[in-house]
Amino acid sequence: MPRQSISFSKPNDEWLKAQVDSGEYSSKSELVNDLIRQARNQQTQIDWLQAKLDRAEKSGFTNDSKDEILKQSKSLLNG
Repeated sequence: MPRQSISFSKPNDEWLKAQVDSGEYSSKSELVNDLIRQARNQQTQIDWLQAKLDRAEKSGFTNDSKDEILKQSKSLLNG
């Protein structure tokens, strides 16, 4: 695994240490990797939603209510 050297602000470093000290993570590296994984997953969801919005804008209008559209979107996101 590639090694990196990064610097953290004091508040961020203290937060990282607290997470490791709580036993939630075994190391700062594990925590940072998990945060990056979460951000990548979130970006994937954002990209998917943006593509859906772009496609929807190009498809025209709907008679569905905003509640129906929201329900359909949540259903699709949750699989």
